[in-house]
Amino acid sequence: MTDSNKPSATAIDGLQLPPLNDASAVLINKTTQEFLVALTRKFRPQLHAVLGARAKRQQHIDDGTLPDFDPATKSIRDGDWRVAKLPEDLTKRRLEITGPVDRKMVINALNANVDCYMADFEDSQSPTWEGLLQGQVNLYDANRGQLDYTDPASGKYYQLNDNPALLIARVRGLHLPEKHVLVDNEVAPGGLVDFALYFCLNFQQRLKSNTGVYYYIPKLEHSDEAQWWADVFRFTEDYFKQPRGTIRATILIETLPAVFQMDEILHAMKDHIVALNCGRWDYIFSYIKTLKNHPDRVLPDRQVVTMDQPFLNAYSRLLVKTCHRRGALAMGGMAAFIPSKDPDENAKILAKVKADKELERTNGHDGTWIAHPGLAATVREVFVDGLSGNNQLHVLREHDQPVTAEHLLAPCSGPRTELGMRTNIRVALQYIAAWISGKGCVPIYGLMEDAATAEISRTSIWQWIKHKAALDNGEVVTKQLFRDYLAEEAKVVRNEVGDQRWNQEHFEQATQLLEQITTADDLVGFLTLPGYALLD
Repeated sequence: MTDSNKPSATAIDGLQLPPLNDASAVLINKTTQEFLVALTRKFRPQLHAVLGARAKRQQHIDDGTLPDFDPATKSIRDGDWRVAKLPEDLTKRRLEITGPVDRKMVINALNANVDCYMADFEDSQSPTWEGLLQGQVNLYDANRGQLDYTDPASGKYYQLNDNPALLIARVRGLHLPEKHVLVDNEVAPGGLVDFALYFCLNFQQRLKSNTGVYYYIPKLEHSDEAQWWADVFRFTEDYFKQPRGTIRATILIETLPAVFQMDEILHAMKDHIVALNCGRWDYIFSYIKTLKNHPDRVLPDRQVVTMDQPFLNAYSRLLVKTCHRRGALAMGGMAAFIPSKDPDENAKILAKVKADKELERTNGHDGTWIAHPGLAATVREVFVDGLSGNNQLHVLREHDQPVTAEHLLAPCSGPRTELGMRTNIRVALQYIAAWISGKGCVPIYGLMEDAATAEISRTSIWQWIKHKAALDNGEVVTKQLFRDYLAEEAKVVRNEVGDQRWNQEHFEQATQLLEQITTADDLVGFLTLPGYALLD
């Protein structure tokens, strides 16, 4: 990077930015700023419209209508069409690792024994302004093979190996703003900021490297939202005079409404899409949130809501069948376990991970996710050694019985326990404290937790309160019972983490926020929205 491209301290007309550090000031130059403003002006009004439509659809469900396949788009579901041919380097995605965009973590992920790394600006990243800027710098350097890092605590030096994993960037969801960036005195959408900066800073280098600009897109609920992104992609390719398909995307099917729109989402994005992904943890969160007013859909303890539950297995199988019929890959979900130093405990962990991944492979998925490099060898046995080729596009599931709305909405059996509720409280409390302290990916009780699992933890309790669920100890879950447990579990967590960390990581603020959102009469849609107000 050279200082010749460094912008003046003042942003271009219509754009307001906080001060940039030296590295990001070089990158976010006039060209990048002009593109960000043009993109925001064109697509922010449309985004308000699609989010308004999302709210109206949810209101119908709140009023008693269950989600279903849309009869108005039956011709798309029945039609004989396929998505654009996949780029060669995106046909082999048997094992992907995910994580935040911290410099050391980016290096370790790209060096892991995996096919792809999803650099996450969303659920694994606390969106502090400094963290987001540094993340863009880190990916800029990674795309040029110039990424290194010296740990200030240990003095250990990290650098990229030869032939690193294929880099894919995940942007923030449509609901999240970027309060540090104002265009025409209105906040810019967070996902557009992530998308625009990553594309503008890296597309030329990636084209030199004979690849495209690859994204993961989260939290979509409907094909009109996919169409919005498709329009963003086309506008961007035309703006920079790049051929159609330079941008390619994987869409996470991690909301309950989206599972009824998979054909329509693929169709809306057929020039740019390469895969759908089973974002299983957010999907469970969305099941709770979408069906929050339906007393017959109350979930049990989070620990028993696994992929062998009928409603989740149906979701996995339908995603595979839909994708492969259209020529798109079907990616599996996250293994969030962290390897243990205890040999016996680690053997149990790896056995669970292997069984989970074998189920995904049997269902026909083309690849899967891990959160820790220590799981790579075990999962490679299933999704690399266990496959005869680069993917399973040949698995069409043509002879399956149709997956119906009843299968996808089936109530989930299992216990609701005091232990499960208390665990939910401790997990949510520790994650929220870390998030508002600037860390979005946190090891808690042997799992690598991100925003999705914290969302499940707090919305499960909210759902139990709303529908007066009973625990295994005979207690009915009420707001007061939750407050009592929260006070007790906060003491447990404080003892576990120590007073110094308790005070440094804003646990008191986190406790207050968890209490507010869990006892609110109306379910708070995303904990990251009120949490964002507490970030710098």
